[in-house]
Amino acid sequence: MKVDIDLIIPAYFEGESIVDVLSSLEKYVKNRFRVLICYDTDDDNTLTAIKSNRKYEFEIIYVKNEGIGLHGAVMTGFHKSIADSIIMMPADDSWNARIIDQMHKMQIEGSDIVCPSRFMKHGSVEGYPPLKLIIVRAAAILMHKFALLPTRDPTNGFRCFSRRVIEKIPVESTVGGTFSIELLVKCHRLGWKISEIPSRWIERDKGKSKFKLWNWIPFYLKWFLYSFATTFLFQKKVKLRK
Repeated sequence: MKVDIDLIIPAYFEGESIVDVLSSLEKYVKNRFRVLICYDTDDDNTLTAIKSNRKYEFEIIYVKNEGIGLHGAVMTGFHKSIADSIIMMPADDSWNARIIDQMHKMQIEGSDIVCPSRFMKHGSVEGYPPLKLIIVRAAAILMHKFALLPTRDPTNGFRCFSRRVIEKIPVESTVGGTFSIELLVKCHRLGWKISEIPSRWIERDKGKSKFKLWNWIPFYLKWFLYSFATTFLFQKKVKLRK
């Protein structure tokens, strides 16, 4: 059966939160979709939590990580995807299922990347650690206002990609969620359409965050500078896959 959306959910021991996420998707997403649970090890309690719960109305595919960590999990999910809209969604986000249909609509109407934004009008952030919020907010302002990226939230990993982005733009990153900002800034350099939609982030109250900001900052920095080179050095060349 053809599906409209493949939801890539990288999961590492998310047994406490994954059922809420899946229930939210079932409630709010009306397009045809699959969920690809990308995991590392067979003893991950994410798998147990899903399989011991009720049966869902959508297809769930278990995708074992062919690489290492978050990066490897998402890349494996991308490789297994078949839909025209591919959305990377955190395993602890049970609120933003409400905007997935709209993200898909924006994508099929011509957007190669749709960026949920916590920092635009009607977006919000709740419970985020203050220092982390300052760093993320400062990077967002600089990249939007000065590097002219057409999103106010360039570091948000929750994102919708077109099949063209996944198939044509090679990923050089190898660490964490760096791939997401890399695809964004390369798409911007190519002049492909980027759109944004308000989103809400509520800091988890179950489990432990796998987002390692301090470890990933050096890797983000490369693509932060890449975005400025596009605007100020007029660099336009991007090597695409054939």
